Amino acid sequence: MVRERRGGGTRDRQGVSRRGLLRGFGLGALGAGAGAATALGAEHAVAASAVPPADRIHPFHGAHQAGIVTEAQDRLYFAAFDLAEGLAKADLVQLLRDWSAAAARLTAGRGVGDEPVSQGDYAAPPEDTGEALGLSPAGLTLTFGFGPSLFDDRFGLADRRPDALVDLPAFPGDALIAAASDGDLCVQACSDDPQVAVHAIRNLSRIAFGRATMRWSQLGFGRTSSTTRAQVTPRNLFGFKDGTANLKAEDTALVQREVWVGDDGGWMAGGSYLVARKVRMRMETWDRQSLQDQEQTIGRTKPEGAPLSGGTEFTAPDFAAKGDGAPLIPAASHVRMAHPSENGGAQLLRRGYNYADGNDDLGRMDAGLFFIAFQRDPRRQFIPIQQRLASADLLNEYVVHVGSGVWAVPPGAAKGSYVGATLLS
Repeated sequence: MVRERRGGGTRDRQGVSRRGLLRGFGLGALGAGAGAATALGAEHAVAASAVPPADRIHPFHGAHQAGIVTEAQDRLYFAAFDLAEGLAKADLVQLLRDWSAAAARLTAGRGVGDEPVSQGDYAAPPEDTGEALGLSPAGLTLTFGFGPSLFDDRFGLADRRPDALVDLPAFPGDALIAAASDGDLCVQACSDDPQVAVHAIRNLSRIAFGRATMRWSQLGFGRTSSTTRAQVTPRNLFGFKDGTANLKAEDTALVQREVWVGDDGGWMAGGSYLVARKVRMRMETWDRQSLQDQEQTIGRTKPEGAPLSGGTEFTAPDFAAKGDGAPLIPAASHVRMAHPSENGGAQLLRRGYNYADGNDDLGRMDAGLFFIAFQRDPRRQFIPIQQRLASADLLNEYVVHVGSGVWAVPPGAAKGSYVGATLLS
């Protein structure tokens, strides 16, 4: 241990993690053994229910990236990046190495640098920005993806672009904003503490200085789906339960079939594909509709979330059931249009969030759903489902898609390696 004199005093120069600080204050974060117990049946799936959210640790390294089947946290900071001009492939590799090293530290509840904020070079900026000092790990996960634009002539990757990484087509009703869509790289930071998620993206952006710049970002709150059976179904900003029929981590066979790329996927084996859509909700229009109209549009009851054909929230909808000669669940209701039985059995693992970005120049709320879904192949899953929804879903009267992107999410990184090594090494 080196003792350093500064400003007339002495300080011990040693690494101090956020968890270490908490122990010093007597708040008692969990040890590594409990924090690492997140893989029962599906890696990174469900943190032990007895573990307080603030103390959960989801390891960065593993066969799959965390933040996919991981128990959905309550907060999101999603960021898309464009790479700087003139970079070589070696520069991209080094960026991903640097990001992976930082991500491993951040998800473990540590700062990005080797030195505590107060004990580095006093004449230089601290290695870590410091706003997460004293905070718990808060279940932070960092998930990285590669956009279609990465696979051009800049890095010699054109022939390595996966067939499934297609540019999303234009869907009817889209009003996409270019500045809020796409990107060479994406990073999804999920946490149960918004400051922990913001700290992570801020420091990754800082590490990327001169090599990549943030193209756009989105803060999210209040998850709009459950990824484990231990979680209750949340509500979206229209007040309805959202994600009742979502894939769950415990559905290991379905997750293997619908989420993870198989062994025949080359460098993407063990990875997944992420689609993000920013869906603005027309709150003022929706709020003037009768409860009956709202329930007919969704196809479920508002208080319970049960299908209009009867039962409770998790009762399977009966699309053949009729009342007064008409289907109890309207043919163009959202539930029916999106149901796997109406889409060739295709399913998605959703990890969406609510967002609220203030108001527009007419005083209307700029708020809605930041939709995120993971899947094995967008050509078979998201694209045909969204084409069907965009064509006739009753919900289209109340929503408009304003942001969009698709990314290949490579498999997890092994210790000593980096995310994306299967593509670039």
